[in-house]
Amino acid sequence: MKFFSGFSLNNEMYLFKSFINTSEYSICGFSYGSIKALEHVKQQLECSSRVDTLQLFSPAFFQTKNEKFKRLQLLSYSKNTDQYIRQFIDLCFSPHEKKIVELINSKKEELEELLKYEWDLQELKNISQKGVKIEVYLGSEDKIIDVCGAREFFLQIATVTYIKSANHFLQIN
Repeated sequence: MKFFSGFSLNNEMYLFKSFINTSEYSICGFSYGSIKALEHVKQQLECSSRVDTLQLFSPAFFQTKNEKFKRLQLLSYSKNTDQYIRQFIDLCFSPHEKKIVELINSKKEELEELLKYEWDLQELKNISQKGVKIEVYLGSEDKIIDVCGAREFFLQIATVTYIKSANHFLQIN
């Protein structure tokens, strides 16, 4: 199993241990890490490597957000990176109690990539047709992504687990 961390995060995998498929042929990603996980799966399949499961935990889904929202995020990050990250982490845990997460230095380019990333339905279908099971996990109280848009989009190609009262980290308490 390979896990890709979210934006500005490291070692948050413990928060998802009840969901993670630990098979060596499973690729997982949280939020921004979901984009990286998908890209990794594409590379693996090009090399004829075996991948059984792609798990996307609260995938960074902003393609329904307008350009003004995206510009504001990037501007806020550029003005005061530390404050932006603190508020971001607080929103990730909202409305539940904050848990310990390890932060790493992030880059504006990473934030820009996750905000502008376009999930491609045909690309996901191609991966699925190669035998990869796609699982998506979403929290109903997620304050970071467009949960309804993500749910509607991913239901077309994946098994979507929608967790009532869960936040971006899929925590319910």
